[in-house]
Amino acid sequence: MSKNNIMKKQELNVLVVTSSARQSNSVTRRFADEMLDELRHQHEHVNVQQRDVSISLPFVDEKWVNANFTPKEQRTDEHRAALSISNSLVDELKLADVVLIGAPIYNFGIPASLKAWIDQIARVGLTFNFTENGSVGTLQNKKAYIVIASGGTQIGSEIDFASSHLCHVLGFIGITDVSIISVQQFDEDNEQATASIRTRIADLAQHAV
Repeated sequence: MSKNNIMKKQELNVLVVTSSARQSNSVTRRFADEMLDELRHQHEHVNVQQRDVSISLPFVDEKWVNANFTPKEQRTDEHRAALSISNSLVDELKLADVVLIGAPIYNFGIPASLKAWIDQIARVGLTFNFTENGSVGTLQNKKAYIVIASGGTQIGSEIDFASSHLCHVLGFIGITDVSIISVQQFDEDNEQATASIRTRIADLAQHAV
């Protein structure tokens, strides 16, 4: 199938989740933007929802937990208010065909803001269910791309608790088609490394849903 045929056929809903504490000069934001640009180049219609979790995303608290574990038909206005942001985040995720996550490695793991997002979207009855065979994610038939950057931790090594965490969580909620875009010890002056990252981005974008 030619690229033109792909472009005519495919419409994508893309959720972009960024988490770097840096609003400028962020490597993960830069290459997430390049991945998004490539998706737009490869597909004629791309609808984008941007979610920057580094900006005022709440952590789970007692009110949230009590509301979440109260049956929906018994929830009060206070319960619904406690879950309102979480419900919006889940709705964004459900709508997406492609989830594009920018995740720097902080102290061997993901940023606290990204963990807050995970805690808000991992919802029994919404993004996963418990069955007699164990938990089953409800968000099948989606693709995820993770742009992950590290200044020192080798991505994929035994001390990289970020990429494995994200892949596991995404699989837990049903998103098992996950590709890592590794931006390790990025050097702006290393043209060969930059070209390699861009080649991978172009290849991945061509095979998006």
